[in-house]
Amino acid sequence: QVQLVESGGGLVQPGGSLRLTCTANVNISGYTLDWFRQAPGKQREWTANILANNRTIYTDSVKGRFTISRDNAKNTVYLQMDNLKPEDTAVYFCKSRSDTTGYIAWGRGTRVTVSS
Repeated sequence: QVQLVESGGGLVQPGGSLRLTCTANVNISGYTLDWFRQAPGKQREWTANILANNRTIYTDSVKGRFTISRDNAKNTVYLQMDNLKPEDTAVYFCKSRSDTTGYIAWGRGTRVTVSS
Protein backbone atom coordinates (compact mmCIF):
# COMPACT_ATOMS: atom_id res chain seq x y z
CA GLN A 1 0.00 0.00 0.00
CA VAL A 2 1.33 3.40 -0.99
CA GLN A 3 1.86 5.84 1.85
CA LEU A 4 2.63 9.51 1.33
CA VAL A 5 3.94 11.90 3.96
CA GLU A 6 4.01 15.65 3.40
CA SER A 7 6.21 18.11 5.25
CA GLY A 8 7.53 21.65 4.97
CA GLY A 9 4.45 23.68 5.78
CA GLY A 10 4.43 26.57 8.19
CA LEU A 11 3.83 30.27 8.66
CA VAL A 12 5.39 32.64 6.16
CA GLN A 13 4.99 36.32 5.37
CA PRO A 14 3.54 37.48 2.05
CA GLY A 15 6.23 37.44 -0.61
CA GLY A 16 8.10 34.65 1.15
CA SER A 17 8.91 31.11 0.05
CA LEU A 18 8.38 27.57 1.26
CA ARG A 19 9.29 24.19 -0.15
CA LEU A 20 6.89 21.34 0.48
CA THR A 21 8.08 17.75 0.38
CA CYS A 22 6.09 14.58 -0.15
CA THR A 23 7.86 11.27 0.37
CA ALA A 24 6.46 7.89 -0.66
CA ASN A 25 7.21 4.43 0.65
CA VAL A 26 7.42 3.04 -2.88
CA ASN A 27 9.41 3.65 -6.05
CA ILE A 28 7.59 6.60 -7.67
CA SER A 29 9.22 6.40 -11.08
CA GLY A 30 6.03 5.04 -12.67
CA TYR A 31 3.64 7.42 -10.95
CA THR A 32 1.85 10.63 -11.80
CA LEU A 33 2.07 13.02 -8.87
CA ASP A 34 -0.10 15.97 -7.95
CA TRP A 35 -0.34 18.64 -5.30
CA PHE A 36 -3.78 19.78 -4.21
CA ARG A 37 -4.75 22.38 -1.63
CA GLN A 38 -7.76 23.09 0.51
CA ALA A 39 -8.30 26.57 1.89
CA PRO A 40 -10.43 27.10 5.01
CA GLY A 41 -14.09 26.68 4.16
CA LYS A 42 -13.40 25.71 0.55
CA GLN A 43 -13.23 22.55 -1.51
CA ARG A 44 -9.96 20.85 -2.28
CA GLU A 45 -8.50 22.17 -5.53
CA TRP A 46 -5.87 20.80 -7.86
CA THR A 47 -2.66 22.88 -7.89
CA ALA A 48 0.13 21.20 -9.85
CA ASN A 49 0.94 17.97 -11.67
CA ILE A 50 4.09 16.17 -12.75
CA LEU A 51 4.11 13.14 -15.03
CA ALA A 52 6.59 10.29 -15.03
CA ASN A 53 8.36 12.00 -17.95
CA ASN A 54 8.69 15.19 -15.84
CA ARG A 55 6.17 17.17 -17.85
CA THR A 56 4.46 19.67 -15.53
CA ILE A 57 1.24 21.69 -15.50
CA TYR A 58 -0.16 24.20 -13.04
CA THR A 59 -3.40 25.87 -12.13
CA ASP A 60 -3.45 29.46 -13.39
CA SER A 61 -3.29 31.07 -9.95
CA VAL A 62 0.15 29.61 -9.18
CA LYS A 63 1.82 29.74 -12.62
CA GLY A 64 5.17 31.50 -12.44
CA ARG A 65 5.27 31.24 -8.63
CA PHE A 66 5.15 27.51 -7.86
CA THR A 67 7.40 24.77 -9.22
CA ILE A 68 6.69 21.06 -8.93
CA SER A 69 9.58 18.64 -9.27
CA ARG A 70 10.42 15.05 -8.44
CA ASP A 71 13.42 13.01 -7.34
CA ASN A 72 12.67 9.38 -8.14
CA ALA A 73 15.84 8.21 -6.39
CA LYS A 74 14.46 9.66 -3.14
CA ASN A 75 10.81 8.74 -3.86
CA THR A 76 10.00 12.39 -3.30
CA VAL A 77 8.00 15.12 -4.98
CA TYR A 78 8.50 18.78 -4.15
CA LEU A 79 6.48 21.95 -4.43
CA GLN A 80 8.61 25.08 -4.38
CA MET A 81 6.37 28.02 -3.58
CA ASP A 82 7.70 31.53 -4.14
CA ASN A 83 6.11 34.99 -3.84
CA LEU A 84 3.47 33.55 -1.57
CA LYS A 85 0.19 35.39 -1.14
CA PRO A 86 -2.39 35.26 1.67
CA GLU A 87 -4.74 33.44 -0.71
CA ASP A 88 -2.23 30.57 -0.86
CA THR A 89 -3.11 29.76 2.75
CA ALA A 90 -4.36 26.17 2.77
CA VAL A 91 -3.62 22.61 3.71
CA TYR A 92 -1.55 21.13 0.91
CA PHE A 93 -1.98 17.48 -0.04
CA CYS A 94 0.12 15.16 -2.15
CA LYS A 95 -1.55 12.61 -4.43
CA SER A 96 -0.01 9.72 -6.33
CA ARG A 97 -1.48 7.61 -9.12
CA SER A 98 0.20 4.53 -10.51
CA ASP A 99 0.49 4.73 -14.29
CA THR A 100 0.21 0.93 -14.50
CA THR A 101 -2.53 0.03 -11.99
CA GLY A 102 -4.31 3.36 -11.53
CA TYR A 103 -4.03 2.99 -7.76
CA ILE A 104 -4.45 6.36 -6.04
CA ALA A 105 -3.06 7.42 -2.68
CA TRP A 106 -3.24 10.65 -0.69
CA GLY A 107 -1.12 12.09 2.04
CA ARG A 108 -2.57 13.68 5.15
CA GLY A 109 -1.50 17.18 4.27
CA THR A 110 0.72 19.97 5.54
CA ARG A 111 -0.59 23.38 6.53
CA VAL A 112 0.66 26.57 4.92
CA THR A 113 -0.28 29.95 6.36
CA VAL A 114 0.67 33.15 4.58
CA SER A 115 0.20 36.11 6.87
CA SER A 116 1.98 39.20 8.12
